[in-house]
Amino acid sequence: MASRQQITEREMSGQAAEEVGEQAMGPAFIASAASVGLSWYYFFLRGERERGLFIGLWPPTILAFASYFNQRKMRQQLDMITQPGSTLKNAIDSMMGNR
Repeated sequence: MASRQQITEREMSGQAAEEVGEQAMGPAFIASAASVGLSWYYFFLRGERERGLFIGLWPPTILAFASYFNQRKMRQQLDMITQPGSTLKNAIDSMMGNR
């Protein structure tokens, strides 16, 4: 049976991970959708195909940067959860309530 501290840690880490995902992907998703719209505008409406293709390359780059920063934040949170001297397996087991 999991202790109260383990349950609290598990709830806090789950909430923190969801918040990091929402914070990082919200603006990135909006920016990538806007660049897709701008790309279509230049490609189809204005007839500037090269510019449309160039702008069409932005969404994957924007989402890749957002994913990188999201992973960095999650890594920092994982480092904060784990105490010095403990192994990663022990930290994950305590987060999951297996200890």
